[in-house]
Amino acid sequence: MIWTILHIIDITLWVIIAGSVFYVVFFAIISLFYDKEDQVAIHAAALSNRMSRFLILYPAYKEDRVIINAVERFLLQDYPASHYTVAVISDHMQPETNDYLRSLPITLLTPTFEKSSKAKAMQYAINEVEGNFDNVVILDADNIVRPDFLSQLNVLCTVYDAIQCHRCAKNADNDVAVLDGASEEINNTIFRKAHNRLGLSSALIGSGMCFDYELFKKNVFQLSTAGEDREMEALLLHQEVFIKYAPDIHVFDEKVSSQDNFQRQRMRWMTAQVQSLLSNLPKIPGAILHGKINFVDKTIQQALIPRSILIVLLAGISIFITILVPAWCEKWWILFGLLAISLFIAIPRQLRFRSFAKILAIPGLVLRMFKNLLHIDHKNTDFIHTQHG
Repeated sequence: MIWTILHIIDITLWVIIAGSVFYVVFFAIISLFYDKEDQVAIHAAALSNRMSRFLILYPAYKEDRVIINAVERFLLQDYPASHYTVAVISDHMQPETNDYLRSLPITLLTPTFEKSSKAKAMQYAINEVEGNFDNVVILDADNIVRPDFLSQLNVLCTVYDAIQCHRCAKNADNDVAVLDGASEEINNTIFRKAHNRLGLSSALIGSGMCFDYELFKKNVFQLSTAGEDREMEALLLHQEVFIKYAPDIHVFDEKVSSQDNFQRQRMRWMTAQVQSLLSNLPKIPGAILHGKINFVDKTIQQALIPRSILIVLLAGISIFITILVPAWCEKWWILFGLLAISLFIAIPRQLRFRSFAKILAIPGLVLRMFKNLLHIDHKNTDFIHTQHG
């Protein structure tokens, strides 16, 4: 009797975990297929000579270490200066940082929030910055872009109302940063590139985002949690707005270099994932009824087990079952093998060796993620700041 119960638990657990694994496997395979991008429309847009007017927002909470370099680098754009406005929302930054920013050709906003959040910063900027804009770009205070960033976006903005640029690592100074960068690229492959190749919307990632100005203005005031990118994504998908992934428009992002920062960052992400799942679930029947596939897919994403936890969990269970009941272990090792192959496919070739060489750092990071699970509060809307170097 006891073995029958254990076998039922074994099968049930395998089915639950397999759902997350097969999702990754499916989209990893899809990422290998040819991109059916609408080149005709994009080529026509490139020939139109349309010059969009951009509002660039830098929500900056205690970002004195990185904001000046990011803004100065951005101002090197080869795009006409008359067609873009850079606005830094300085939240709890030092007076000397603000003084220097005022000397630059930008708009500096200095709100005083009782409880800070990125959503509040963006809402404040939309209310305060005057101008006739076509598009708004959201960048983090540590993000670095190339001089042709706006020129490239200008072409895509003619075709798409929501764009997620290719956010990638600008540092790889230790094991944590390398693995964080590899995780970012896996997300780019699975949740962005592969989704677009199947005709589905890309996932948003919080920065390196570009939206039609009026569309953004309509939705930004509905954001209320620390997971503002997931909220925005859900709002857009419920309105059936397609999100385009732009793999050739790079936004270089500083990866976390300490385990403490990694834990804080993942705590914010995991809380946002739970909040997004609970918020989206009641809307699923209506989304299915009206054929809103992208919204349904996004809700499924929020229910997936985080990949780092998935790797360690599968490895641990496979070893445990092999020792305890060898006859049951085959299906677990197959699942683990499929996951490993899929993640290998999803990591860009140039990062594969470096990423897998750091694999021994994963268990320690996952242990911190498991600790986060004990402290997730789905009602918490406090902003969890990730410090930059």
